[in-house]
Amino acid sequence: MITRKNTKPLEIGNVQIGGNSPVSIQSMTKTPTSDIDATLKQINSLYENGCEIIRCAVPDMDSAIALKDIVNESPIPVVADIHFHHELAIKSIASGVHALRLNPGNIRDHTKVKDIVSKAKAATIPIRIGVNFGSLPPVGSIGKTKGISRHNKGVEDLPRYNKNSNVYSQVDHMVRTALWEIDILESLQFYDIKISMKAFDIETTVEAYKSISKLVPYPIHLGITESGTKDSGSIRSAVGIGMLLYEGIGDTIRVSLSDDPVEEVLAANNILKSLNLKNTGITLVSCPGCARADVDIINLAKKVDSITKKSKSKLKIAVMGCEVNGPGEAKDADLGIAAGVGKAIIFKKGKKDKVVNADEMLTVFAEEIKKMESDYDKNLIQG
Repeated sequence: MITRKNTKPLEIGNVQIGGNSPVSIQSMTKTPTSDIDATLKQINSLYENGCEIIRCAVPDMDSAIALKDIVNESPIPVVADIHFHHELAIKSIASGVHALRLNPGNIRDHTKVKDIVSKAKAATIPIRIGVNFGSLPPVGSIGKTKGISRHNKGVEDLPRYNKNSNVYSQVDHMVRTALWEIDILESLQFYDIKISMKAFDIETTVEAYKSISKLVPYPIHLGITESGTKDSGSIRSAVGIGMLLYEGIGDTIRVSLSDDPVEEVLAANNILKSLNLKNTGITLVSCPGCARADVDIINLAKKVDSITKKSKSKLKIAVMGCEVNGPGEAKDADLGIAAGVGKAIIFKKGKKDKVVNADEMLTVFAEEIKKMESDYDKNLIQG
C-alpha cells in the first residue's frame, strides 16, 4: 500500500485537492483560448476521457476575456495559465476561473505578485506556484526584475543534484524560487497554494519535488515538463511521476505530451491505475503475443481496449492468447477471454462461463462486457 502525504486540502471548483482526496488528473487545452468553441470542444472531449481539471494558456487579453464563456460552459474546473503579464491574471480572475497558475520565473515583481494574490484571495481561488526548469530566474536574481538576461542566467552551469555536497545545485535553485513566492503568499495570509517543480530531467524533477515536499504542507501537482511525443513522453512521465507517487508525493498529475491532449489523460489514467491509485475505469490485462499465440492477440486486445476505453466501471478485463498464462490470468479477472485454435473460453469471476467460436468471440465478449458494466453501475447506484 502506498502511504500518501496528507497535504493541506483546497478546492479547485468542485474538485478537492490534497487531504484525503484521490489523485486528480489534469490536462491542458492546445487550441487558441480565444477560440471559445474549439476550446470547449476539446475540454468536453477531455472530460469524456477522464480529465478532472483543465488548464488554459492565457497569452493575451482576448484569451483572458474568452475564459468567461469557457468557464461558464466547461464541465470541469478551469485553471488560467499565466506567464509574464500580471494583468492577464487579474483579468482571468474577473472572468471567473477556478484557479491560477503563476510562474515565479517570469513574474518576479513582488508588487505585481501581491496584486494578483489580493485579487485571488477576494475571489477565493487557489494559486499554483508552477516552477519550471526552463524558465527559472537567473542565479542570484530570484525576485529581481532587472539585471541578468534570462538567456544567460547561469542555471545550466549549476550541478543538477548531489546529496553529499553542499554546493548550490539546480534543485536548490528550483526550491528557493518556489519558496520566494510562497513567502509572498503566506505574508498576505494566503494559504490556498499548490506547488509544482517540473523539469525534463527525471532526477532533477524527482529530487526537486522530494525537497519541496519536506518543507511545505501544500498539495503537489506532478509532471515531467516537455516530456516528448506520445511514446517516449508517456514512458518518461510514467517513470518520473510513478517514482514520486510511489513515495506518497503528489495530489494531481499532468502528463505533458506533444500529441492530442486526450492521450495525456489516457496516460495519466494508466499511471494511476498501475499504482492502484485510481478506483474507476477498466483495467485491461493482455498478453504481448508470441509464437505460441493461436490468434491475432494484438488485434484482439486493441479492439477490446477500444471498446472499454471510456468505461467508468471498476472492472478487470483479461485478453489472453495461449495456454501458458492465458487461462490463469483470464480466470483472475472479472471477465476474461482465453483464445485458442478456432475457439475461445470466456471466464467470469474466475469460473469458465462459455466456449465460443473464434469468428464470434469479439462480438460475444463485447456483449458480456456491456452486461457486466451494467451490473456494476446498478450495484453502484443501489450501494
